[in-house]
Amino acid sequence: MPFTGLAFEDDDTDCEDTLDLQLPAEYLALFGGGTAYLLDQLPTWGPVATPVGSFRLLPVRIGEDLPLIHRWMNDPVVGDFWELAGPQSRTEDHLRAQLDGDGRSMPCLGALDGTPMSYWEIYRADLDPLARHYPARPHDTGIHLFVGAAADRGRGLGSALIRAVADLILDRRPTCARVVAEPDLCNTPSVAAFLSAGFRFADEVDLPGKRAALMIRDRVLRDVL
Repeated sequence: MPFTGLAFEDDDTDCEDTLDLQLPAEYLALFGGGTAYLLDQLPTWGPVATPVGSFRLLPVRIGEDLPLIHRWMNDPVVGDFWELAGPQSRTEDHLRAQLDGDGRSMPCLGALDGTPMSYWEIYRADLDPLARHYPARPHDTGIHLFVGAAADRGRGLGSALIRAVADLILDRRPTCARVVAEPDLCNTPSVAAFLSAGFRFADEVDLPGKRAALMIRDRVLRDVL
């Protein structure tokens, strides 16, 4: 199951499938469906400057990106969290479920100074099973992520990039007032990374397999935290 937060070695996280809620066909027809509406043209968002370099979300291309993501998924640390270790077909099925879906979740590579180094899922939290567990608001946007290479972990990259991506979402999605995440409550390094990235601890929520820390980055507080 997908992991929300950084791939820290002492983490143990789990969550529901982002795609198990079905949007009515009439809803998709009304708004055009896909990332053009649900995620405000995410593929066109472009790069952002961060304290650690120029960063960009690149929507996954199965043909080009699958081998790299599959290798990351089989890293022992990432594999423990995402539970997608195994044959390449397992990773491919996970990616295609999003790419062939209605556009509420977009898998991306995170490229730092042009080099892919992390994996992200940007998703509509208000249309996700997570919305059953907290008072969701329209257009709440969630993030799942992991840093791919072990050498890039534990160096402060995670919190810098989380902040950059959260701010990017708020900049590119004017209807979104909040970015949310739900790391395991016991995963103190991940919770600390989100706090360092300007998220606030909002609540504890019971999700399948874990008690999570509901982390929220508010548009109205982005210049304060």
